Amino acid sequence: MVKSIQLLNLVLLMLLIALDVAYIVADGIVLKSIASAVFVLVGIVNLVYAVRKKAPLKFPIAMMIGLVFAMLGDIILEIEFIIGAVLFAVGHIFFFVSYCFLVRFNYKDLIYGAIIFVPSLLFIVLAPIFEFDGALMEIVCVVYALIICLMVGKAISNVVKNKNVTTIIILIGSIMFFLSDLMLLLNVFAGLPVVGIICLVLYYPAEFLLAYSIYSHANTINNKVNPQKL
Repeated sequence: MVKSIQLLNLVLLMLLIALDVAYIVADGIVLKSIASAVFVLVGIVNLVYAVRKKAPLKFPIAMMIGLVFAMLGDIILEIEFIIGAVLFAVGHIFFFVSYCFLVRFNYKDLIYGAIIFVPSLLFIVLAPIFEFDGALMEIVCVVYALIICLMVGKAISNVVKNKNVTTIIILIGSIMFFLSDLMLLLNVFAGLPVVGIICLVLYYPAEFLLAYSIYSHANTINNKVNPQKL
C-alpha cells in the first residue's frame, strides 16, 4: 500500500506541476481552480491513508481543513481580493493548529514568528513601492502577514524541537508559501509582473508539500508502532 500511495502522490505532483505551468502560460480561473482542487485531492488521498493506518487524526484533519481554505482563498482571490485573503488567513490558522498537534504549542514558538513579522511589517508599511489604494487594504495585508509569519515561525520552532521528515517537509512548504505570498504582494501592490510567475512556481509545490506531510506523518507513526524487523 505504501508504494501505491507514494506513486499516486507522485502522479498528482506531476499533474499539479503541469497545471501550474498551464496556468502560468494561459491564465484563467478554471485552470487555477483545477490546480487548487488537485492539492486538496492530494490531502484527501493521504488522509485516507492515515485513517487506514489508524494514525492519530488531529494533525491530518486540521491540515486538511487548512488545505480546503487555501483552495477557496486561491479561487476567490481572483474575484474579491480581501475575501480571498481572509480565506487564506483562516487556512493558515488551521495550518498553525495542525503544527501544534505535531509539537505542543509553547509561547516561545511566537518568538520565531515575531522575528519574521517585524521586518515584514516594516517592509509593508515603509517601502515606497507599494500602493494599497486605501488603509483597509494595507491593514488586511498587515494582519495577513502576522498570521502567516506565526505559521512559518511555528514550523521553524517544530524543526528546532523535533527534527524529522514531517517537520522538515512542513518547514519547506511553509517557507515556500511565505515567499509565494511575498511575490504576490509585490505583483499586486507594487506592479511587478515578473514576480507573479515566481509566486506560482512556489505556491502549488508548497501546497503539495503540506498535503504530502499528512502521508509522511502517518507513515512515521506507523513505523514507530510496527517497526520493521532487521
